[in-house]
Amino acid sequence: MKLSIAMITFNEERNLERTLTSIKDIADEIIIVDSGSTDKTREIAEKFGAKFYFEPWAGYGKQRNSAIEKCSSEWILNIDADEEITEELFVKIKNILKTPPDCEVYTINFASVCFGKELKYGGWSNSYHIRLFKKTAGKFNFNVVHETFETKSKVGKIKEKICHHSYLTIEDYLSKFNRYTTEGAIDYYNKNKKASVFQIVFNPLYKFIRMYIFRLGFLDGMEGFVIAVMSSLYTMVKYFKLREMYRNKSYIKK
Repeated sequence: MKLSIAMITFNEERNLERTLTSIKDIADEIIIVDSGSTDKTREIAEKFGAKFYFEPWAGYGKQRNSAIEKCSSEWILNIDADEEITEELFVKIKNILKTPPDCEVYTINFASVCFGKELKYGGWSNSYHIRLFKKTAGKFNFNVVHETFETKSKVGKIKEKICHHSYLTIEDYLSKFNRYTTEGAIDYYNKNKKASVFQIVFNPLYKFIRMYIFRLGFLDGMEGFVIAVMSSLYTMVKYFKLREMYRNKSYIKK
């Protein structure tokens, strides 16, 4: 059975070559839908023979679905430009495609790599996401953030890992911080959620304690401490932006 890679990109020159190298020998075609990269993303993609399309940003779910619709194979591996399949996962997928599989949809185990180190604690390990599926098995929903693949098919589980290079450096984290917190606030605003003092002040503190202490984030060393601090700040800023949206009436609900 043939396999298409479906991917969305925006200014991913620092990540894309690593990702495409990891999947090039398993892919029958590579489909990339880009939302306006100004770096070398297209040049790198075409070096690997990818079919490259430009489409204005429509949201994660819609953008992913657009890439999937352009795929011609029966099976799809949906992967992001900052992700890399391991050798073990490569072999597992090859074996699934060789024989009639038990399922039409599979979740895959994710390993989070932050600041050059795989995080094994703090809630960052053993996270499963649907990434391998038949083209006809479902679609992504249209959530502003945390879009999910919706399906009525039986879902299997693959324990072999995708390495998610979440943040290359602290600069990389901070460059994404503003966009992600804004998208999170918009999502909450559209869902009529409110920003209370508890959520702005105490929720971030609780998140740090939960990640760093209860979930043993301190065992990941300095990287574990920094990511726990930044994750708590992410929560605070997201809710404060939500508060500003209500106070300033600066956003029109969709």
